[in-house]
Amino acid sequence: MTETRQQAERARKAFLKLSAVVDRSAILKEVAAALRQHASSIFAANARDLAEAKEKIAEPLCKRLVLNESQLHEVITGIEQISEMKDPVGCVLEETKLDDGLILRKVQTPIGVLAIIYESRPDAGPQIASLAIRSGNAVLLKGGREAAQTNAAIGAIFRQVLQTHGVEDAVQLVSTREEIAELLNMDDLIDLVIPRGSNAMVRMIQQSTKIPVLGHADGICHVFIDEFADVDKAVRIAVDSKAQYPAVCNAAETLLLHSQFAGREKVLAALKNVGVELRDSGFGSEYLDLIMNVKTVNSLDEAIDHIHRYGSAHTDCIVTENETNARRFLNEVDSAGVFWNASTRFADGFRYGFGAEVGISTNKTHARGPVGVEGLLIYKYHLIGNGHIVATYTGPQAKPFLHRKLPLQ
Repeated sequence: MTETRQQAERARKAFLKLSAVVDRSAILKEVAAALRQHASSIFAANARDLAEAKEKIAEPLCKRLVLNESQLHEVITGIEQISEMKDPVGCVLEETKLDDGLILRKVQTPIGVLAIIYESRPDAGPQIASLAIRSGNAVLLKGGREAAQTNAAIGAIFRQVLQTHGVEDAVQLVSTREEIAELLNMDDLIDLVIPRGSNAMVRMIQQSTKIPVLGHADGICHVFIDEFADVDKAVRIAVDSKAQYPAVCNAAETLLLHSQFAGREKVLAALKNVGVELRDSGFGSEYLDLIMNVKTVNSLDEAIDHIHRYGSAHTDCIVTENETNARRFLNEVDSAGVFWNASTRFADGFRYGFGAEVGISTNKTHARGPVGVEGLLIYKYHLIGNGHIVATYTGPQAKPFLHRKLPLQ
């Protein structure tokens, strides 16, 4: 048996204990405190990763590799928020009285063992691990090689805390690219794969496993400035959506300008002033850099059609003071996030109040948009009877079911 399979089997055992008998809130509070206490060692590991990466990878990827004080503070704050959440495991979602003494409950439960494969960003690891712990899931983490030392430092802190609660294998790091292929074949042990990274990497994973995959392959987000847009709002939103942090999937890649919008030159000048290179081709490209496509459209319909043709169903926004146009955009654009007068950069689990996210999903089953705790949970049915049998409810003298919904406590 390979070491990778042993890891997955240990994760399965840890999941069963973590989801049932462990104080998950206490674990998360201790993790947050330990990350704060050992911040200097995390930054030192990140500095080593950065020094090595600068000679090997492109600048946009180097930017994604940075873990600074403000980012670590946000991670820790998010973990503290998650620790204060009401425990979702075992929550009764629905209760139905089928008959006297026969009660059906729909109960929230963890998915099981998660395999998370992500590139570059070292802040993703602790966010994902914390959401997994909160929701009672075990997780196998495969981060990018360029962040190996940062990931190892953070992973060690998690495992030290988990060890004191007897579930150290609930969070494990997978070290080599070869192990990914092995993980993707373990549909008997792994319940969900969540990839975060390049288009090529995500598509490779989607095509290489029978395990359900949750995520998105592209982050091709649009800002549409309607003819009725406020110029100052248009400037603020366009600049923030593209330039606030261009190396992430919720940064806008295309600006759509209505031909009758009066502030066109002001918006374009503002983007150029912050270093954005503007192009009139390449629609459907994800740059993750200070590059933005610009297209003029003559109607709301043309803007929506363009988004559906070139977008990735991630996040798209309209800037307008016309409520009718805004409502149409919100209702007709088929994306996981559709915004009105707000930057695409708000598409984030922390900003949504989830504490963190394991990634953005453009799927239409189970979970969509930023995936927080709720997206890592499924449900099962508990049926509580008192000697009830199906024969009572079949045949010519069948007793009818009550099927009465009961109020939740």
